[in-house]
Amino acid sequence: QVQLVESGGGLVQPGGSLRLSCAASGLTFSRYAMSWYRQAPGKERELVAIITSVGGSTNYADSVKGRFTISRDNAKNTVYLQMNKLKPEDTAVYYCHGLRGTYEYWGQGTQVTVSS
Repeated sequence: QVQLVESGGGLVQPGGSLRLSCAASGLTFSRYAMSWYRQAPGKERELVAIITSVGGSTNYADSVKGRFTISRDNAKNTVYLQMNKLKPEDTAVYYCHGLRGTYEYWGQGTQVTVSS
């Protein structure tokens, strides 16, 4: 019954913004470290941002630092990725990921395309 469902992707102009959401169900959301990964064609899947459970500390890939912000709302079982000043290089499928000890789950992904 565990499910992670991403939404909010789409086509945006360079310099624009998007906010991705990942709604979780079937798990104790507050106990999971949540993260966003992305994968562009021909490239490995890479970690974009992570937010821990206890403490809520965050970390970002160098390529997005200062432009992206990860946040979570435990009451809504949702993690967000606010993406600002988007670049064509940000084009990828973005995946939501949850980790708690030996348990991990992936969403199906949402496409983000940054193009003129």
